[in-house]
Amino acid sequence: MNQIPKSAPAKIELNDLHKSFGPKTVLNGVTLDVARGESVVIIGGSGTGKSVMLKCILGLMRPDRGSIRIDGEETVGMGQRDRERVLRKFGMLFQGAALFDSLPVWENVAFGLIQGQKMKRNEAKERAIEKMAQVGLSADVAALFPSELSGGMQKRVGLARAIATEPEIIFFDEPTTGLDPIMADVINDLIVKCVKDLGATAISITHDMASARKIADRVAMLYKGELIWVGPVSQIDNSGNAYVDQFIHGRAEGPIRMEIRR
Repeated sequence: MNQIPKSAPAKIELNDLHKSFGPKTVLNGVTLDVARGESVVIIGGSGTGKSVMLKCILGLMRPDRGSIRIDGEETVGMGQRDRERVLRKFGMLFQGAALFDSLPVWENVAFGLIQGQKMKRNEAKERAIEKMAQVGLSADVAALFPSELSGGMQKRVGLARAIATEPEIIFFDEPTTGLDPIMADVINDLIVKCVKDLGATAISITHDMASARKIADRVAMLYKGELIWVGPVSQIDNSGNAYVDQFIHGRAEGPIRMEIRR
C-alpha cells in the first residue's frame, strides 16, 4: 500500500453525485476525492450503487446531478471528443476478465493499443508480451485463446490488458470473483505491484475483504447510495460503524437487512 501525502492533489473528485432509475435512488449525494497514486476500494452489498458510480465516472452513465472532475476537469456533460481524450487515461479489469473469445491472448491484451492508440500490430504484440510477463504469463501463452486458459490465467490476461496502455487510472471490478483463495491472493499481489509500478490511481469494487485489505490505501462503504464510512484500511476493524462491522465480518445479524422478494 502507498503512503499518500494528505496534501496530494485529487486525481478524481466526485461531488454530490445523484442517480436514480425511476423511483429507485441508486446514488444519493456521493462525495469522494481520490488522490493521485492512491488506491481506494469501494465495498458494499449488491445493488448499493458501486457499479453505477464507476459507470458515471467513465461517462457510460450521466448522473442526474453532481460533479465529476478528472485532474480538475469537469467531465459531466463533456463532448464526445473530450470524453475520448479523458478515457485514454483509464484502464479497466472487468469482472470475469471479459475477454474476447475470438481473439488470441496477445490481441486481447493489445486491444486498446491497436484500436485506441492505432499502434502497429507487431509493435502492439511486443508490448502485449511485455505486459503479460509483468503479470507472470510466458510468451507461449500469447497465441492461446481465452477458452484454453484457467480462470486465474484469464484474470492475469485481463490485468495485462488493463495496464497495456500504461493508464493513469485503473478500475478493478470484483478482481478476485470466482478464484480460489490462493489464486485470489496472487491476483491481489499483482494488482498492488502493477499499480505501484505505473504510479496509477486505482478504484476497486469488491466483496472480498481479504482483497480489500491488501490492495487498499483507503476503504469507502456504500450503503443505499450513500458513503457511510470512508477511512484508511488500517482503521476498518475499528470503524465504530455498525454497518461496516457487519459487512466486513459477513454477519447475518445487524443493521443491514437483506431484502427478500416474496
